[in-house]
Amino acid sequence: MSDLPRIQLVSNVPQPPSRSEDAHKGDCGRTLIVAGSHGMSGAACLAGTAALRGGAGLVTVAVPDRILDIVASYEPSYLTIALADDEQGRIHVSSGHLLKTAIVNQSSVAIGPGLGQSSGLQELVAELYATIPCAAVFDADALNLLAKRSYLLKRIDDAPARIVTPHPGEFSRLTGESTETIQQNRTQLAAEFAKKNNVIVVLKGSNTVTTDGTRVAINATGNCGMATGGTGDVLTGVIAALLAQGMPAFEAAQLGVHLHGLAGDLVAAELSKRGLIASDLLRFLGRAWCELGH
Repeated sequence: MSDLPRIQLVSNVPQPPSRSEDAHKGDCGRTLIVAGSHGMSGAACLAGTAALRGGAGLVTVAVPDRILDIVASYEPSYLTIALADDEQGRIHVSSGHLLKTAIVNQSSVAIGPGLGQSSGLQELVAELYATIPCAAVFDADALNLLAKRSYLLKRIDDAPARIVTPHPGEFSRLTGESTETIQQNRTQLAAEFAKKNNVIVVLKGSNTVTTDGTRVAINATGNCGMATGGTGDVLTGVIAALLAQGMPAFEAAQLGVHLHGLAGDLVAAELSKRGLIASDLLRFLGRAWCELGH
């Protein structure tokens, strides 16, 4: 591990952009969620709905054709795009052209929840990471795919922002460090990775670390009840929504993590930690916004 420059610890939670009383949906940002595969439709549903609850004006969820009806019927408030799928029900690499066309009009993009892994997806995710012309969040299987081409992660100055949201296991694959080493050096390793690659890192877990390599925010919301499948998909959607509304990447990630954890705390207070499931967060994100005064 290399020596780090001085790190600024950030404690104040940023505020979202103000919203005019006469705002229309186009003013509140457009988010595209690329997610899901056969057997993993829930990840796309959770991320897409979370982007709506995060305040995005228009949300589109792009999924393999095989699960389109499931995802479209979960929440009528988002749009959907059917993508070509492979024999296992994952997004086929041939969908790249359709995705690039859809991305043109987006304010932010999120890729990864429930995506699955294949050689075609590895090629597609790597290309999208390099070329998406707006701020983007990469999570879950998108990170596992990028880990196989980690030399592509480094961003040049002034390139559109990239936020990566690994849990310790995914971060281990990205860095080559063991999960034990990561858990013992969370802040340092996250900041090193962010600095080296010019990205924002959200290293999930208790006291989630958000860093751009210079600034670090240690989250104080959330609880052990959130250690359940799907909560990370919700976080991805929330951060993407905040990006779409014009927040800078570090601030969007920091606020998204705080809001996500606060929703979890509100769920736990009413329904218990042990009984918390990811879809509860969707129902309590509105209350979390109220707690923050919005």
